Amino acid sequence: MDLVTRVKQILTTPKTEWPVIEAENAPHIKVFTTYVVPLALIPAIAAFIGYGLIGVHSFHSFGWGLRQAITQYIAMAGGVYLSAFVINALADNFGAQKNFDKAFSLVAYAYTPMFVGGIFYIYYSLSALAGLAGLYGLYLLYIGLAPMMKQPADKTTSYFVVSLLVLVVVSILLSFVLAAVLIGSAFRYY
Repeated sequence: MDLVTRVKQILTTPKTEWPVIEAENAPHIKVFTTYVVPLALIPAIAAFIGYGLIGVHSFHSFGWGLRQAITQYIAMAGGVYLSAFVINALADNFGAQKNFDKAFSLVAYAYTPMFVGGIFYIYYSLSALAGLAGLYGLYLLYIGLAPMMKQPADKTTSYFVVSLLVLVVVSILLSFVLAAVLIGSAFRYY
């Protein structure tokens, strides 16, 4: 299935798309190279334009935009791997089938609203909308858990909540590391 069709299907008809995705049995590296890599460019390029060309008050510079783009790309691509790792690691605790490729596909396609919503980084005042798009991604993750990870229906909510809590903590830590390494270094030059 081509990229645009998959994006459209997962965003508009996710309940019928998850069984299709599950049946594909795609290895995680294929999903990463054909889906995550191109879609993660949307927020990265938008962040570069928004922070580097259009600018935010005193943070208008090519270097600042480049750092924001790199941060967005690493956060999106790395976030998919990290989230898949957590969901796969927790599978046994919830009677789910442990399968990294399935966990990766689950997370990659659940990230779709955040990839597409990343276009809002192009204008700083609209960047909160990118975060709101992530809420729909949580819904996609929730309804995709059962077909992708094969856990009992009565454990879907607890699996989702525990995964989400672990991911929030890990994401906060990752954000601090990325900010310290990529963005913090930007202030040495100003």
